[in-house]
Amino acid sequence: MSKQNGVESKVREIRRKTRKRYSAEEKIRIVLEGLRGEESIAALCRKENGQLKELVADLSLKNVVLKKSLAGTGGDLDA
Repeated sequence: MSKQNGVESKVREIRRKTRKRYSAEEKIRIVLEGLRGEESIAALCRKENGQLKELVADLSLKNVVLKKSLAGTGGDLDA
């Protein structure tokens, strides 16, 4: 397996494991919101996407802070 294929397969594996899993109630709520027509489907998708982007930003910030704190203690970091 080439290095590029290894990286791509690792990315796919991470995406599968971190995929958002909606409860049945959450799925029903989203569908009902769309059926009511108060907001367009595109607006509902943007709202869900916005929540995911905020989560990614929050986790990225925590990751940077953790790496900096480990670097200060002599931890071995790649980045």
